Amino acid sequence: MNKVKALICIIIPILLTYALNTKFGDTPPIAKLLNPFMGFWQNAENDIVASSKNLSLKGAKDNIDIFFDDKMIPHVFAKNDHDVYYAQGYVTAKHRLWQMDFQTRFAAGRLSEVVGDKAIEVDRYQRRMGMVYGAENSLRGMMADPKSREMILAYTAGINDYIHSLKKGKLPLEYKILDFKPEDWTPLKCALLLKQMSAVLAMGSDEFYMTNILKKYGPEITKDLFPDYPFKESPIIPVGTKWDFEPLPIPPTPKGYTEMMTGNIKTAQKIEGIGSNNWAVNGSKTETGSPILANDPHLDLTLPSIWYQIQLHAPGLNSYGVSLPGAPGIIIGFNKDIAWGVTNVAADVLDFYQIKFKDNSHNEYWYNNSWKKTTKRLEKINIRGGADEIDTVYYTHQGPVVYLQKAKYSRANNVPIGNALRWIAHDQSNELMTFYYLNRGKNYDDYRKALTYYTAPAQNFIFASAANDIAITPNGKFPLKWKNQGKFILDGSDSGNDWQGWIPASQNPTVKNPKRNFVSSANQSSTDLSYPYYINWEFSPYERGQRINDKLAAMTKINVDSMRLLQSDSYSIMADDVLPHILPLIDASKLNATQKEGLSYITKWNKYFEAKEIGASIFDLWTKRLSYDIWDDDFTIADVPMRYPSRDRTIELIRKDPNAKWFDNVKTSETETLVDLVNESFKFACDSLERKYGPIGKNWNWGDVKGTYIPHLAIRKPGFNSKKLSIGGAKSTVNAMSETNGPSWRMVIELGKNVKGYGVYPGGQSGNPGSKFYDNMIDTWAEGKLNQLFFMQSPDDQSGKIISHYKISKK
Repeated sequence: MNKVKALICIIIPILLTYALNTKFGDTPPIAKLLNPFMGFWQNAENDIVASSKNLSLKGAKDNIDIFFDDKMIPHVFAKNDHDVYYAQGYVTAKHRLWQMDFQTRFAAGRLSEVVGDKAIEVDRYQRRMGMVYGAENSLRGMMADPKSREMILAYTAGINDYIHSLKKGKLPLEYKILDFKPEDWTPLKCALLLKQMSAVLAMGSDEFYMTNILKKYGPEITKDLFPDYPFKESPIIPVGTKWDFEPLPIPPTPKGYTEMMTGNIKTAQKIEGIGSNNWAVNGSKTETGSPILANDPHLDLTLPSIWYQIQLHAPGLNSYGVSLPGAPGIIIGFNKDIAWGVTNVAADVLDFYQIKFKDNSHNEYWYNNSWKKTTKRLEKINIRGGADEIDTVYYTHQGPVVYLQKAKYSRANNVPIGNALRWIAHDQSNELMTFYYLNRGKNYDDYRKALTYYTAPAQNFIFASAANDIAITPNGKFPLKWKNQGKFILDGSDSGNDWQGWIPASQNPTVKNPKRNFVSSANQSSTDLSYPYYINWEFSPYERGQRINDKLAAMTKINVDSMRLLQSDSYSIMADDVLPHILPLIDASKLNATQKEGLSYITKWNKYFEAKEIGASIFDLWTKRLSYDIWDDDFTIADVPMRYPSRDRTIELIRKDPNAKWFDNVKTSETETLVDLVNESFKFACDSLERKYGPIGKNWNWGDVKGTYIPHLAIRKPGFNSKKLSIGGAKSTVNAMSETNGPSWRMVIELGKNVKGYGVYPGGQSGNPGSKFYDNMIDTWAEGKLNQLFFMQSPDDQSGKIISHYKISKK
């Protein structure tokens, strides 16, 4: 008996020790997490920052100085290109190692290694979309150029020297919660990070939806409801701009497509996405007589931020701005001579091709009247706590056949089964050189040279110089297509459907120093209909671009503050377009007390989506419900994915064709009219708000209803997320804000003899939730304010802003 008791006394502590040091499901290893020497306690940071630190690092070639200002933004001073990027890698890893690791694991389809089989569908999707395949191809392009090769190898070495210096107790908190360790960084991870940006900005695809619509309704209705150019537009390149080039011949439209669009079909709620703004005005419109450039890319908001602020200084280089943690160089920023920024183009650079396989082996497919062999890529997915999985992906000459059967992952709903993916992000490229030359740029010619290296994701590159030049170019590597190539799924057996070449970079639409004295973009159409090439058939709605252009055209004596205020502008041109046509249709006699009060608010509303506006909350839900009432009965069919017509087309229908058949709900026996739908949707909006927020009052304020906050990248828990932020803005306004999507970086640069920069993003430099620099800029951002950017000219230019200094020498 005593032996049994003794055995129990030995076994129980062993089992308890094992249990407390092992991760079960989402529960972290408690003992490890609470360990006072290795656990989360070690991630608390003192408010006191060491003023000076000497480091001896093997990867440095010469002495490097890194000065940290009062926002913990590093200012790197190096004596050569290698060391400036080496230091950038080192310091970025110091502040953002877990974020860099997690984002590249996600991009590569390697989350299952960390969280187990619950991420298996995510990993399959990433692998099947060819993320690693594309990164491998891009890396070849980066390594082929001596400058970008040096950039990426030095940056990688800096990250690894930081990883190797990191003691277990100082691992970022997320590693301890998820119970895994950092691995060495590789150049492929830098390429993966850039591929992930392509995925965020250009992986959306409507071909599957549009093909289903074409099959159901035929070409005439499809052309009517999904037109190739919007009802209202204010294009990025001003209307009437002359094209000073001789365009290449456009590839012929294949016979199969012509038959499909004439009715002989034999084969085969759009959510508003990424919204960004940029603009530049020349000196004739500014208070100082020098150009001002503004940029606010709108992306998913996260903690840590998608951006990392930094200044890089080396011979021939002194640039400040934001970088992507995981990639060298500055993506959006300025130097003493020029400033630049980007917004998304939404170019059609992703197409699906229906593949006819010879048999279920998928070893051959029909192309150009003969059988052509596929290639196989074996994707090994390591699964924590389970057996590894080998996922076989078949590639045609177009690209990977993403799914051979219906996916179990909701993000793949727009991926047609049995289709090959042709995506520009799979091609060899070297975007790093664009930013290498922009960071060092001095004038317009340097800007144009930099753009020739850029492939994807296509961006509206805006530019201003101290020489008083301004310009904008919707830029990327654009396939030379016949009109509407890729609007629908393409026949993969017909070579006429393949991409037939490229629009020359010099013929990408661009404008320099237009007569109106400003340039701008807000993701709307790149050009008017006179541009000879096809870029896409649909872009973001015109309202933000129109509002920006209206304001800039009227403004004089512009200064930094007026640009800052425009970035936070919340006036809705959408409301201006639609309210006069639906408000008079409300039958007040059939409203209850709350609905009548709601009608009073919406009638008096000034069309600004400000935080305390009740009318904004009613309008937002009302118009969303109205769109649903108009289109859901026609475009929601089980197992036949489709999308609604655009907001622009919906408003055009309301304004110009109020008796259209589309207002009738085909699922009911009655014949509904626009009046019926307007009244139903208005009542629905008021009733829904009352059920969720109580009686009409301050709880209906737009800022609270929208509920903006900044979530942690992976751990959506208090202490990791930001507080709720009662702020204005909406997707249809310049300040394009939703719950967790909005201006990820606001920047205004005033050029001149002494350049002045201002900027902020919703977060902080540190990725550590235990640091005061984790979220210290959120309130400034939420208030629509900007921080002045401390642009050092030399290591001696420190002022009182420098709080810490790393002196790095070669080991």
